[in-house]
Amino acid sequence: MQIDHLRQRLRALGAKPLHEQRVLRDWIQAQPHDQGRRRAEDFLPLPVREVLPALDAELQGMLKLLSSHPGADGSARLLVGLHDGQTVESVLLPRDGLCVSSQVGCAVGCQFCMTGRDGLIRQVTSGEIVAQVVLARTLRPVKKVVFMGMGEPAHNLNNVMEAIDLLGTEGNIGHKNLVFSTVGDPRAFERLPQGRVKPALALSLHTTKRELREQLLPRAPRLTPRELVDFGESYARLTGYPVQYQWTLMEGVNDGADEMDGIVDLLKGKYAVLNMIPYNTIDDLPFRRPSWEKARAIAAALHERGVLTKLRDSAGQDVEGGCGQLRARAAKGKVIAIRAA
Repeated sequence: MQIDHLRQRLRALGAKPLHEQRVLRDWIQAQPHDQGRRRAEDFLPLPVREVLPALDAELQGMLKLLSSHPGADGSARLLVGLHDGQTVESVLLPRDGLCVSSQVGCAVGCQFCMTGRDGLIRQVTSGEIVAQVVLARTLRPVKKVVFMGMGEPAHNLNNVMEAIDLLGTEGNIGHKNLVFSTVGDPRAFERLPQGRVKPALALSLHTTKRELREQLLPRAPRLTPRELVDFGESYARLTGYPVQYQWTLMEGVNDGADEMDGIVDLLKGKYAVLNMIPYNTIDDLPFRRPSWEKARAIAAALHERGVLTKLRDSAGQDVEGGCGQLRARAAKGKVIAIRAA
């Protein structure tokens, strides 16, 4: 289900742009068609009204909640089933946020990530991306959407940008509260400024060393950390939103004094914030999570040296639900029974 295909179907039934907007707005905001100043029966063309029940059922059946895993921090990791039997993960975040997936699997192959271990299986359609938001809104309010779940959004750019456009126009979500996360694909830097909805940008940095970054992110575009920051700075100045640089902190890998000096050299004076996230340990991978005390000391030291640094924790630590882990357990038949979020 592509959003553009849905628009075409509505137009074929005689829908005008205002009618399209109404049907899409009702769907994305998870509200009934009789809500608002104009009731559907008084506003929508008869052919559109006649197909609404079937269309609503089709949209609702695009995906289903397979399991919910609430965390003590107020988050909830959701395992979501797609129509073809594939699964992705969404995460309800504290403070009305939602993390969505843009691919089943991932081709980047980050060495510390569970999602990319099986490679890319398929793209998630624009409709399936929006449907993750709709599903989440049946559980709690969603006022922010981050594209930081399974997949590399820049590798599914058309679907992701189509979803972002709808979320930012009809979804009642502020543009700066739509966050496009990428390892740094030049195609994304070309495309993002052209959209009528310009999301905030999050860039996966993880190290200031070119060689180490190529090892950790083996199939990411071969941009140096400085080139990545230069692209980010240009977009930040264009949109007026600071770039969020993502740094997965791993014991003995990227937590040394040399990396901290490199961060100051790269980011001091930039329109940016560094999100430092201690690694979510996966048993059969060699990377380890540093202590919270060490992570806090590093973040404080960077802040004192002029780099705005926020120490964050990956949602769902207590349910072992780091991105890709729920899907991996489901593939092995170990998903626990559904629990209320």
